[in-house]
Amino acid sequence: MKILWLKTELLHPVDKGGKIRTYQMLKELKKEHEITYLTLDDGCAAPDACDLAAEYCNELITIPHRVSAKFSGRFYSELAANLLSGLPYFIEKYRSQAMRQEIEKVLAENSHDILICDFLHPAINLPDDINIPTLLFQHNVEAMIWKRHYEVSDNSAKRVYLRSQWERARRFERQACRRFDVVVAVSKEDAEVFRSEYGLDRVFEIGTGVDTEYFSPINGDRTVKPNIVFTGSMDWLPNSDAVKWFIKEIFPRIKTEVPEATFTVVGRDPFPDLIELAKRDPSITVTGRVDDVRPYMRDAAVFVVPIRIGGGTRLKIFEAMAMGLPVVSTTIGAEGLPVNDGKELLLRDPENSFGEAVISLLRNRDKAEALSGRGLSTVRNEFAWSTIAKQFAEIANVSVIANENQMTAPPLVDDTFGRSVHSA
Repeated sequence: MKILWLKTELLHPVDKGGKIRTYQMLKELKKEHEITYLTLDDGCAAPDACDLAAEYCNELITIPHRVSAKFSGRFYSELAANLLSGLPYFIEKYRSQAMRQEIEKVLAENSHDILICDFLHPAINLPDDINIPTLLFQHNVEAMIWKRHYEVSDNSAKRVYLRSQWERARRFERQACRRFDVVVAVSKEDAEVFRSEYGLDRVFEIGTGVDTEYFSPINGDRTVKPNIVFTGSMDWLPNSDAVKWFIKEIFPRIKTEVPEATFTVVGRDPFPDLIELAKRDPSITVTGRVDDVRPYMRDAAVFVVPIRIGGGTRLKIFEAMAMGLPVVSTTIGAEGLPVNDGKELLLRDPENSFGEAVISLLRNRDKAEALSGRGLSTVRNEFAWSTIAKQFAEIANVSVIANENQMTAPPLVDDTFGRSVHSA
């Protein structure tokens, strides 16, 4: 197949879950298929990101696009302007007439077999007429993230804003999904939401993979220090909420039982309050962006995933298991992964039971090693990226065969003003 792959960012540095999944799958797909990677470029990628793109695509097309930095004056101005839009801000900010025109240009060449939209975000720039089969690769149910963020917020003004974003996200996501011939989800749970909430018929799911050569257990004895580690991009709302919740509600309980316990947060763009907290509390370390998360994971006694508002699946859980780490996660944190409480990890939700689970692993090394050993065995035997990419390619290929003569879907409409979202 010759694939036109749409994205809103270059992949290097490969430093967050969505990038990792896309990068690993494209590397595998490129072995047998030809990939044109068409993406927005906000100038924040690695200096050699375009050169390194040869690792995962045969042709690279970039469109310059400015995305405002969080907490900047321009960012808040855009949030205010977004109040008058029918689109959620996380979609609106990727609207690009230049990207739409470039997609039209490539499609006019009639040289691709399928168009794949990676994440929901590039869908805002789809042309009205698409002459090849289309597939939407959904790493999350985006509206679900906003719904859960709204549900856990305790700030009344913030709740009003979050509810608005959730409702807009749900409306746009439903419309966008119905434009595509096929939607691919990353879990059975997400796939069922697309069917039941959005009325989709052609929904498939693929698994989550892990690079077991890159993420591997430490040689020799694991640390005896009671260090707890979380990894994840801190500019993603579910991750920042998870860390705030853990520090406020869980970590104090752990320290009453294990006073020497420490907590390390590894991930780019930590929120300012967290940085200040770490400066005042020596038991909390905040690294910011790092080139390699493995040294920090190898220095961990327990890996935690206190996610409350996520969607999709968490690659970080399989990565931690591949490194032989015992994992404690919320149910939402492990949602969509074929793992079992008490076998590969511990699943706990209430504040005290989550903390108690962490404490039990810090205190009982034999229990921790038995848990981590079972997790390591599972990911090594069942979740290689080559297997996941093969599943994805089979779905795409069937879509090409089945949809060669299918008519294109109608353009998306901004419900607030009754106009095409491409008209601006």
